[in-house]
Amino acid sequence: MEKIELVAQKRDILGKKVRFLRRKGITPVNLYGHGIESTALQVETPALKRALAQAGMTSLIHLKLGSVKRPYMAIVKSVQRDPVKGEVLHVDFYQVRMDEKLKLEVPLVLIGKAPAVKEHGGILVQELNSLEVECLPANMPHRIEADISGLVNLDQAIHVKDLKVGEGVTVLTDPTKAVARIARARIEVEAVAAPAAEVAEEVEAEAEEEEKAEPAKGEEKAPPEAEKKKQPAAEKKPAASEKKPAA
Repeated sequence: MEKIELVAQKRDILGKKVRFLRRKGITPVNLYGHGIESTALQVETPALKRALAQAGMTSLIHLKLGSVKRPYMAIVKSVQRDPVKGEVLHVDFYQVRMDEKLKLEVPLVLIGKAPAVKEHGGILVQELNSLEVECLPANMPHRIEADISGLVNLDQAIHVKDLKVGEGVTVLTDPTKAVARIARARIEVEAVAAPAAEVAEEVEAEAEEEEKAEPAKGEEKAPPEAEKKKQPAAEKKPAASEKKPAA
């Protein structure tokens, strides 16, 4: 990767007044790290955007400061953006030591095409978007690529241990973790489950109809209203107080 350079100047304007710098196309930044106290700097916004696009959060930036002949070797530590417009508001640069290893999250990018997607209707699922690595600043990869052209079957996966990284780079992420896999389309599961669900609904409906048709145990079915009218009224029994006529 080509060398990324960025020119900066010392900044005297601090606090809320930095908004006046942004209006002039200048972005406030800070530099801190090994052998240097936190220093307020400023850079031209267009140049800063280009450097951020090239370096990301992993590649080294040669930060030139004023009359200092030797540039500061730094990486982007954090970027503050406007939540609405997305414009860069502030950047923190961290000066590194070239003989000291760093631990960073490196972006993971899938390359190629998985045959299982087209041939078997599978769905490509990316499980990881970055890997934690450790290495010297000069060996830090800008990104790590995972070739998915070997995914030819459903349920097949690529794991961290299958990836190729640069020399001198140690991957700290669990090697057994899946990076990408081919999942089965959900429609296959639904197609199998649908008939079983329909049969269950039919059985339940038939059982409800049978319960309505048969009277409960120990109970007789009540006669229709028309039949009730046809039945003769019960004979009236004489009251206990009434006397029988003499013979």
